[in-house]
Amino acid sequence: MTLLTAVFAAVSATILWYFKDSRNQIKLGTLSLVYWGAALMWMVDAVFEYAELGMEYFTPAPADMLNDFFLGISVVALGLVIWLALLLFCDPKGVIRKALRTSGNT
Repeated sequence: MTLLTAVFAAVSATILWYFKDSRNQIKLGTLSLVYWGAALMWMVDAVFEYAELGMEYFTPAPADMLNDFFLGISVVALGLVIWLALLLFCDPKGVIRKALRTSGNT
């Protein structure tokens, strides 16, 4: 479930980047790369787990699937936090700089 969650997040971010962020203003390409990196990490994990468990890998317990799903959601949330921090730090549209200038003049 972690791999599936990361892949869905990566595909969604990539589609948004491709169609909505043509000038890289909100850094959706970076978010996409974060999620593709997570998906690659979970793919390697799945390959090694399959090598260890064999066919049992394809019949997980429901509790294990739920735990993996929550872990995948946590990874997606962490990726969003990292992307938001980068976006606030770079401030590509100058919103934060403008707000700080106007609040300093009052």
